[in-house]
Amino acid sequence: MRQITEVERDGPAPDPPGHPSGVPRTPPAGPGWWRRWPEWAPLAAGAWSLLYGLLGLWWALGGDGFPFGEGDPDAVGSLLGGVPTAVGAPVVAALGLAGAAAALAMVRPWGRQVPRRLVALVAWASAAVLLLVVPDARVLMLLGYLPALVFQFGFGSLDWPVVNQLLAIVGGGLWAAAALAFQRQARQACPFCGRAGHATAGPDGHARRDGPRWGRWATWLAVLAPLPYAATRLAWALDVPLGVTDEFMAAYQADYVAKGVGLWRFTLGGMALGGSILTMGLVQRWGEVFPRWVPFLAGRRVPPALAIVPATLVALAVTVASLTIWSGAADGGIDLGLGAGTWGLGGPMLVWPLWGVSLGAATLAYHLRRRGPCRRCGRG
Repeated sequence: MRQITEVERDGPAPDPPGHPSGVPRTPPAGPGWWRRWPEWAPLAAGAWSLLYGLLGLWWALGGDGFPFGEGDPDAVGSLLGGVPTAVGAPVVAALGLAGAAAALAMVRPWGRQVPRRLVALVAWASAAVLLLVVPDARVLMLLGYLPALVFQFGFGSLDWPVVNQLLAIVGGGLWAAAALAFQRQARQACPFCGRAGHATAGPDGHARRDGPRWGRWATWLAVLAPLPYAATRLAWALDVPLGVTDEFMAAYQADYVAKGVGLWRFTLGGMALGGSILTMGLVQRWGEVFPRWVPFLAGRRVPPALAIVPATLVALAVTVASLTIWSGAADGGIDLGLGAGTWGLGGPMLVWPLWGVSLGAATLAYHLRRRGPCRRCGRG
């Protein structure tokens, strides 16, 4: 005789608290570690801070490798370029240990005695410092020269201060995820999607799928902003002195010949132009479904992360580079060359703050449009 299941005997389980009535529930997400990021992000951020705090303690005790100030002689415009080891190392150690304590307060029962606003402030401040203050324009240069690094130069050309900046970006991402999950939990929203109520419906009664209206404006700004930079750098690669003097072009060509980079002269301009074209996918159909000319993937759904992750990294790198350039120009370490014959040097970079912010906003709008019902709470 067939055994009666629990569902047949007792009926379907009731909706969980806060679940919108009449909205079909989606089965919980599988055991994949990535889908459980709100659970492990605080612990990962705390572990990162603890390890980096111990590294700061090593530097404070006289250890080698402090990656700022005198330990980074190639820093130009870096916000931490003038920090001496005697001051910076103890601060790094103290902030690292404080971050580890804040992460424990997020997940341990005793953390309920700590004001939530204080914990959230520490978390978001840690993310902001690691993502916007520690890195500089060399992160964007790294992304621009990525093809050359992979195929010709090799990653052995990276020095420790730049590697440290990449580690800081990883830590900043962990702290941003931890802060987001903590705040969602504090307002009793789903920690996985952030929704706290019913799905937003349009006039026809169906859930909105076009995303926020400002997303399209932000996307087209992000498409246009890198084009002046792409135009000048591609022109230089073709030996056209667009926005520069003939003397600059001669030195520019000699430098690339000495390095033996050949066709890699097109890398910076080509990456900027390619990024502009790919940004259009955030509001185009081919940004959601692979077009017919893509081998093996034609007609398949584009995974949202395939666009969101690189766009977020570029938006962050451009914003950081903007801060570096403006800081360097303010203290005289960077010459933007905005004269009549040299506008091509720094002129295209003046719009980079707009590029970084608009690309970040466009990526957020794309995420809001592409996200479906939450696999955990069923909202959406």
